[in-house]
Amino acid sequence: MTSPPDDASTLVGDEERDSGARRLRDAYAEGRLTREDMDARLDRALSATTRGELDAALASLPAENPGAEATIGAAAGRIRRSGAWRVPRTLRVESAYGRVRLDLSRAVIEHPVVDIVLHVGTGRASITVPHDAVVDLDGVRNGMKDSVYKPPRRPTSGGPTIRISGVMGFGRLTVRHARR
Repeated sequence: MTSPPDDASTLVGDEERDSGARRLRDAYAEGRLTREDMDARLDRALSATTRGELDAALASLPAENPGAEATIGAAAGRIRRSGAWRVPRTLRVESAYGRVRLDLSRAVIEHPVVDIVLHVGTGRASITVPHDAVVDLDGVRNGMKDSVYKPPRRPTSGGPTIRISGVMGFGRLTVRHARR
């Protein structure tokens, strides 16, 4: 006999723990948690083995918006987004062969933190971020070529944080800031 998925004794995996950790970091970025509270909750969330333990670490956080995640992909060919397109909270980009070009300079960004998760096999990825964005590339694993990113000479504040993670196989990731 199996337990219902919302049972507090249901075991959780790495994906659920990582999602919980992301929600805690987002709550901290939005000013909902203090640094000390986030650190304590992160420890509990990352060591949780059951749904009840994970839920306790995430208690009092607002519910996650189910429409805040989208996936775009292509087996071969180009993936291109530009202009005034709505950027989800988490954008997964999957491309086996081809070029990925994301232009967020004129996009509608409603979240203070946007996660872009890349899974690119062969081909280049180019991401243009708003001029006032903060870019975090710590989660990118490169196969053959290093990522290219030059932070602006005069950083400005007030823009979104763009966290880029995932795997770049045999291509290069280039990130640049848009001109004003």
